Amino acid sequence: MVVKNFFCFLFLFISLIKAQNNFESDTIQTSKGNLIITFIGHGTLMFEFNNIIIHVDPVTMYADYSKLPKADIILITHHHKDHCDRKAVELLKKENTKIYCTETCKKVLTEGVVMRNWDVKTFKAIKIEAIPAYNIVHKNNEGMPFHLEGECNGYVITFGNKKVYVAGDTENIPEMKKLKNIDIAFLPMNLPYTMTPQMVVDAVKMFNPKILYPYHYGNTNLSELVELLKERKSIEIRIRKMN
Repeated sequence: MVVKNFFCFLFLFISLIKAQNNFESDTIQTSKGNLIITFIGHGTLMFEFNNIIIHVDPVTMYADYSKLPKADIILITHHHKDHCDRKAVELLKKENTKIYCTETCKKVLTEGVVMRNWDVKTFKAIKIEAIPAYNIVHKNNEGMPFHLEGECNGYVITFGNKKVYVAGDTENIPEMKKLKNIDIAFLPMNLPYTMTPQMVVDAVKMFNPKILYPYHYGNTNLSELVELLKERKSIEIRIRKMN
């Protein structure tokens, strides 16, 4: 009986690890080859493009990173623990990994290249732009915005002829009006930290992405967003498991 219980436990454990890394993915055609987007969970993503691996906000809570490809680039949007995880970064690093992050994140990670809002970096023809990300409306009990202006990043990443905007934790801030030719947008939608469905609608009206992926959406009713955008035929809403 003890042996049987042991093997039952082992089977469940292996099944859990396997299921943990059985993520959805989409393939996007670009002028320079396919972009594979892997939806890991919450605010965590992985991009594969021309043998380059980019991890965004890797967190060990959402994946077994010993089982995922090592990173050529790691992008960290901000310092909160559900986005900035030193252990995940250590698991993903290799000798020449580039870590791009905010100044506050660098203090947590003790390494990385700081990108401030509007900074631009290039890695093997992949252009990375740091975009402001902050709260205006939603604040903590002390009256402070959950994400302060100038302290956090979103990122626009250019893969061939496709521009992907990963917004980080933000609201529908006026700086979004400066975004041009965004093909794919990841916009956060959970309260009280980021946006309501209506705020997401206001955001997409500012820069008109072709494909919208809600992410970091917690328990938000996604059908509300779909309903609000049903008349906006130019935007394809893709729902993936990213809560």
